[in-house]
Amino acid sequence: MIKFMCCMQVISMPDRVEEATNYIKKLQISLEKMKEKKKFLLEIQRQKKLMLLKSPKIEIQQIGLTLEVVLITGLNSQFLLNETIRILNEEGVDIVNASYKVNEDTVFHSIHSQVQEFGNESARISERLNKFMHDY
Repeated sequence: MIKFMCCMQVISMPDRVEEATNYIKKLQISLEKMKEKKKFLLEIQRQKKLMLLKSPKIEIQQIGLTLEVVLITGLNSQFLLNETIRILNEEGVDIVNASYKVNEDTVFHSIHSQVQEFGNESARISERLNKFMHDY
């Protein structure tokens, strides 16, 4: 059998401490770079989200006499909710409940209402609200 002898180099304690210190410094620099990259990527993600939500979105659903309107806007578009309610009132819709939720820079409005007669009022109202949103 052939035996291989390995020469192990003995490293002094001060050298080990210095080596460990240098390694920790490299890790700290690497961590800072990763934090900067994360911040940059989160900002890109936020900008993309803003671009997608720049124009308001509206969804209308009618089930029987119940009409639900969901309006998604930015923080500076409060008048869109007011105009939506005005249009619903002009169409003879009775608003039962209106609520909202803010998530970062997006506002989700939910309007629950009742129509006067059973029919397809949602198509007419949807057309009018979508025209208003498009013209906005």
